[in-house]
Amino acid sequence: MKQTAKNNRLWEVQLTITDDNDPQLSTLTNRIKEEIDGEGWDRMGKLMLKVGHFDQAEELYQELLKNASTDSDRAFIYHMLGMLKGDQGKYPEAVKFYEKDLEISEKTLSADDPQLAARYNNIGQVYNNMGEYSKALEYYEKANKIWEISLPPTHPDLATSYNNIGRVYHNMGEYSKALSYQEKALSIYRNSLPSTHPLIKTTIDNIAAVKKKL
Repeated sequence: MKQTAKNNRLWEVQLTITDDNDPQLSTLTNRIKEEIDGEGWDRMGKLMLKVGHFDQAEELYQELLKNASTDSDRAFIYHMLGMLKGDQGKYPEAVKFYEKDLEISEKTLSADDPQLAARYNNIGQVYNNMGEYSKALEYYEKANKIWEISLPPTHPDLATSYNNIGRVYHNMGEYSKALSYQEKALSIYRNSLPSTHPLIKTTIDNIAAVKKKL
């Protein structure tokens, strides 16, 4: 067992499995590896979020932030804190952390990097959850602009981007625009996903709901 950094509250404990043939332990560790990617403290933080231990996860990430040595590490931690606050429904705090991630990412990533689009999309999603649709649309459109350049025209992520914009227009009462974007999304989903995929049915239902309001 060792302390991870001077005056740090985090301790790293090396554990050794004493019985490789324990089926329950093997099943548990394999399940964690399948569902939680990353290594070390990264995986620990994601595991805490997965099981809803938000306070412990936040404490972990705040400690890691104090000892982060690169912009990449800091951006990742801000991203995880934004996700944590979003999962808690604390949307203004989520935006604050996501914007710190974005501030770093805009300096370190190229303007057409799909990872940058994901940052814009995260912020758009939070604003949409807050009911601030104009801001949500602003960030969703920034993400969409990058994905239109960087992704194949039949990529499901591009369809999801169109769907996000369509849902915002729906919430804003601009139903013709909502229909246009959701039909774009449906076309891509039908060309890239199995016919029984739930996203296809959901998008068809969304389109039907919009048409009723036209």
